[in-house]
Amino acid sequence: MQPQGYALVTGASSGIGEEFARQLAARGWSLILVARSQDRLEALRSDLMFAHMGIDVLAVALDLSVPGAPAELFQRTQAANLEVNLLINNAGFGAFGEFASIDRQRQRQMIDLNIAALVESAHLYLQPMMTRKRGGMINIASVAGFMPLPYCAVYAATKAFVVSFSWGLYEEARQHGVQVTVVNPGSTETNFFKVAGKSPFSSRSRMQTSAQVVAESLRAFDRHRPFAITGVSNRSLVRALALVPRKWITLVVGKTMRRAKMSTS
Repeated sequence: MQPQGYALVTGASSGIGEEFARQLAARGWSLILVARSQDRLEALRSDLMFAHMGIDVLAVALDLSVPGAPAELFQRTQAANLEVNLLINNAGFGAFGEFASIDRQRQRQMIDLNIAALVESAHLYLQPMMTRKRGGMINIASVAGFMPLPYCAVYAATKAFVVSFSWGLYEEARQHGVQVTVVNPGSTETNFFKVAGKSPFSSRSRMQTSAQVVAESLRAFDRHRPFAITGVSNRSLVRALALVPRKWITLVVGKTMRRAKMSTS
């Protein structure tokens, strides 16, 4: 997709979101970067504008998990006459631990960010794209969305929602010339595990880099694919999961996660 207007990246201050900003800037996209950390966003903005002359980069410090925040963001971009033709719904987080022991408000915040903010942002920005008959959206899900994940149950469920929602949206949007791609990374070298806590998936030997994940994501999007699983091992894992009864997956994954939980407690 050739740069036309702005690409809006949520969760842009680090990890996969930051790497999307860097790779899109290298392609000539002007950017709207959204995250909670104003300092990190401003540092990234300065870096990108110095490295890529001619692009515009805006930094918007906003917590999208707060009800009404996506609408506030949309109103800001509309008021500034910024035409968003690529939306990267990347913001999200997880929490590792026993469901009944994790703070209830923390889990609600996870649902609000991983699901509600993504859906609201998609609705707000998709309508103008459909009217213009051009644009695109990349939603970041996870291989966790393909399996029950004891001790990370809410996070996995939110990502299962993103997968299903994005597939449905893909079919609707393509009728109007808009591309939707859902991307499913596995463990990636980001700050995710600092927030979620140590798990069996936080072994650095299993991880892709953010640069690898984003490069595969953009390649799938460029090829108009509705769906991508990044990393050869992750694709093999998802294929294998389709052949195993869900009860067995739950038992094996639960045992592994429980062992990891006990080792860190």
